[in-house]
Amino acid sequence: RWVMIEQGEFWTAEEVSKYLRIPQSTVYKLAQDKVLPGFKVGKHWRFRESTIKDWVRNNEMHSRETRENHSK
Repeated sequence: RWVMIEQGEFWTAEEVSKYLRIPQSTVYKLAQDKVLPGFKVGKHWRFRESTIKDWVRNNEMHSRETRENHSK
């Protein structure tokens, strides 16, 4: 049974690097260190677009909370 996947649902490391505006080598390092959520298909890393966007939002909130706690 095949499931239809929305085009653009999964990003490559290159697409993640462009979205986050960081070097592709950093994307690979963060993914290997399990900091950035992704998975390997053979030798190739893939990242779910919605998961990356959630990861950014969560890190923005955590970063904001950390700054607010340090300023008290």
